[in-house]
Amino acid sequence: MKFIVSSTYLLKQLQVLGGVINNSNTLPILDNFLFELSQSKLTISASDLETTMSATIDVESDSEGSIALPARLLLDTLKTFPEQPLTFVVEENNTVEISSNHGKYALAYADGAEFPNAVSIEDASTTTIMGDILATAISKTIFAAGNDDLRPVMSGVFFQFSQDNLTFVATDAHKLVKYTRNDVSATETAEFIMPKKPLNLLKGILAGSEDDVLVEYNESNAKFTFENSVLICRLIDGKYPNYEAVIPKENPNKLVIDRTQFLNSVRRVSIFSNKTTHQIRLKIAGAELNISAEDIDYSNKAEERLTCDYQGDDMQIGFNSRFLTEMINNLGSDNVQLEMSLPNRAGILTPTDGLDEGEFVTMLVMPVMLNS
Repeated sequence: MKFIVSSTYLLKQLQVLGGVINNSNTLPILDNFLFELSQSKLTISASDLETTMSATIDVESDSEGSIALPARLLLDTLKTFPEQPLTFVVEENNTVEISSNHGKYALAYADGAEFPNAVSIEDASTTTIMGDILATAISKTIFAAGNDDLRPVMSGVFFQFSQDNLTFVATDAHKLVKYTRNDVSATETAEFIMPKKPLNLLKGILAGSEDDVLVEYNESNAKFTFENSVLICRLIDGKYPNYEAVIPKENPNKLVIDRTQFLNSVRRVSIFSNKTTHQIRLKIAGAELNISAEDIDYSNKAEERLTCDYQGDDMQIGFNSRFLTEMINNLGSDNVQLEMSLPNRAGILTPTDGLDEGEFVTMLVMPVMLNS
């Protein structure tokens, strides 16, 4: 088995696939990349049993075979090469010799047959979505997903596909994000919960991509096929909470404000808030928004006044500043709208501009009780 490949091209593919490999694996074979050669096509795979990703690249070769090569060693070596062709030759003594312009490097390989096979997806439903739209949907929602191992369904992003639109939801019970695309639809209705790790991989690869991604899914697995790559992952098992029930429908108090100004104010004031509750207070009267925070234990306090456009009754409401800044940060608009009903009901944040046609984002942030 022998092939020739560009060093930087190979490194670029391996760095993406390397994101799948865990630092500590239960099976030693998972510390390797699987190389499967078929004439001039080389398919490289990485897996952690839950997620498997593979990429197919063009190489110069007329042989066939499959071997598993140590991932860390290979990545560390490739990072040091300038652009040049590298020749990989599988030797008799269970080593692979890599020849560069200046030297030769031998590394031990494992039998490719030991590598776990990727799951095949039976009775799959399919949807096609543009790469960048999928990447945007992931980055707009994934930050709101929880990290609680006791509630695994909330540690992923909920995909809701229908013939009218695609909806992506994430929540950790303190904040919730619902992202909808009316300009994309699925052939049939489906719902599944995607884990964070494969989503982060997809987000990184697909950002800015105008290529279509084929999404295939059944009850237990999902498969994403794009350009020269395939990603297969196990879905999170369980029923997603009824998120529609927590979104308040009647919100008579509406505040519209410059996003950057609001974000900077909340950030500054929150430095003076209590380090455990991160509580900030919003006091709205007329066209004035007063943002304040106080840490009684250390006698620290801060207060800022901003002008805003407000329709509704004067009110005071408390929020966790960390959740609020995270959400405002993830809205890419010039102005944001905060809708509220009562100080003990969730506030709804939406962008007032900067969205594509058919794109909708709703963010929900739970209030905290104010100690008056």
